[in-house]
Amino acid sequence: MTDTRVSPLRGFASFVRAEQDRLTNQWMHAVAIDADLVEADKLTYQQLADHLPEILEGLCAALDMEDLEYVETSIERNARKHGEVRWRQGYRIEELVRELDLFQQVLADALEEFAGRESRFTRRHESRARRLIAEAFSVVTFASIKEVVSERDRKIDEYTGQLERANHALTVQQHLVGELHESRMQITRSVVHDLRNFLNAFSIALQLIARAPSKAETALTLANRQAADMKQLVDQMVEYSVVLGDAAPLELESVDLRELYDELVASTQPSIEAKGLTLRTAFDAALPAVTSNRLKLKQIAVNLLSNAIKYTKSGQVELQFMLRDAGHWAIRVSDTGVGIAPADADRVFDEFERAAGDDIPGTGLGLAIVRELCRVLGGRIDFTSSEGVGTTFEIRFPVQTSSIA
Repeated sequence: MTDTRVSPLRGFASFVRAEQDRLTNQWMHAVAIDADLVEADKLTYQQLADHLPEILEGLCAALDMEDLEYVETSIERNARKHGEVRWRQGYRIEELVRELDLFQQVLADALEEFAGRESRFTRRHESRARRLIAEAFSVVTFASIKEVVSERDRKIDEYTGQLERANHALTVQQHLVGELHESRMQITRSVVHDLRNFLNAFSIALQLIARAPSKAETALTLANRQAADMKQLVDQMVEYSVVLGDAAPLELESVDLRELYDELVASTQPSIEAKGLTLRTAFDAALPAVTSNRLKLKQIAVNLLSNAIKYTKSGQVELQFMLRDAGHWAIRVSDTGVGIAPADADRVFDEFERAAGDDIPGTGLGLAIVRELCRVLGGRIDFTSSEGVGTTFEIRFPVQTSSIA
């Protein structure tokens, strides 16, 4: 029998504490046989009974004081933890409410059991205890559901953010695909246009040979020039396709810049002299050996020099290798050619774009190749130009190139 000095409700609280394991097992059994509690079947005993001791102790404290107000904050805190755990365990809200209802029913049965054995526990005490239990479980249920909803909303926000980012990425990719498609179509149109012009001129030359054998030498000169132009177009198309399609890791090596510079000067001099131009050169003696890819550096310089020679009718072309700072060096190619109009500055690196008119032959791929190779080598392109005065391209490279491609 309960000590008469202990209040009846406190006596019931002591009874609940003493019978906690038995009451928990009764509740576990009720949960196990309940067909609506699907997720509970997947949990261990410890996972299922995670926060019940804390919640139960909060209820007992309310019974001790015969008032929920002083322990409501503690009960809410434990209920939120319970709701968070159940959310992570995959519970639906209705499952959460159902298992708490079952636990409240177990306590209601315990109350009847206690009331039946305690003569001092009157109907008034029983009613008071039932009200405290109902209030406590209302707090627990509300706080648990609120936490589940909060976790669900947070997860929805997270998924929404991921979806928005994915949609943005998809939009960007679609835009890039559209641009790529348009670029490929432009390439096709440009190649077809140039080849058709070459073939038309070639055909005219052959017809001239057939109709006027006396002019065969002139016709053959025209035909040979057209064949050479077609070969140049095909060669640059092949070079550009190789540059774009090279998915192999960047092969880095120690590059002797003086050796590369001398090779470029020697190979460029004949073309410069054939056009009556002057080649001016300068090599910075402070330049060290650099880590890069020699072939790609040579391709960049050759394309810049070829462009400079092509667009310069008189004057000079200048090639410089220089140290910019402790971590960077640069190739500079200048000319006194036709220059680039301000309106064309943004498109000179696009495929098949030629800033000058069609009277100057070319495929419009040289600077597109330079742009892609610079991206691979971590180079930064700067250029200045004035119409009728000339153009200067300077490409700054890291002394120690990292594998970017």
